[in-house]
Amino acid sequence: MSINHTKPYLIRSIYDWCIDNNFTPFISVKIYPGLDVPIEYIKNDEIIFNISARAVHDLIINDEIIYFMARFNGVSRKLEIPMDVVKNIFAKEVNQGIAFTLDKWNENKKISNKQESNKAIDSLTYQSKNANKPNLRVIK
Repeated sequence: MSINHTKPYLIRSIYDWCIDNNFTPFISVKIYPGLDVPIEYIKNDEIIFNISARAVHDLIINDEIIYFMARFNGVSRKLEIPMDVVKNIFAKEVNQGIAFTLDKWNENKKISNKQESNKAIDSLTYQSKNANKPNLRVIK
């Protein structure tokens, strides 16, 4: 008999708690080579995402991944965050939530083909340089 991990259930419950209390849910994600996230927002080998309904679209939290679409510098991106690299989920306003310990293998996760890793980073850098800056305008 296989037992499901508690992490996805806890993440969904804290997310629901945030929404019920009008708080903004944030997740902190451990970065590893090959994770497709906006590199300009990475600090100290982690990235923090606002996953509120106002910030993301098509949010799915299942047993393996957190999937959502979000805009970064005006460019829409689909993100798939593996569940095992989520460090914590918390409410921005009260800084309460749950922190998780990461599995040992996450610390040692490597991409075997170094060129593939460099190509992914080059691609992200190219995308971020060529992204148009958002234009704000007043609509009356």
